[in-house]
Amino acid sequence: MKQVFAQRLMEIRTDNMLSQRDMAQILHVSQVAVCRWEQGVNSPNIEALYRICKAFDVTADYMLGLSDI
Repeated sequence: MKQVFAQRLMEIRTDNMLSQRDMAQILHVSQVAVCRWEQGVNSPNIEALYRICKAFDVTADYMLGLSDI
C-alpha cells in the first residue's frame, strides 16, 4: 500500500508541475514529509490524506490503491 500511495502522490505532484516544496505548502506540511511519503518511508496521517484528496480532487481509495479511478 505504501508504494502505491508513494507512486500516486508523485504522479499527482509531477502532473501538476509542482515541486515537493510547492506541494508541501499546499498541504501545510514540510517538504521533508512530502519527500518521505514519495519514497514510501512514511505515510501521511488522516488529516494530511484528507488535504491531499481535497486539493487534488482524488479519492482516498485511489490514493491507497483500493481503486484505479
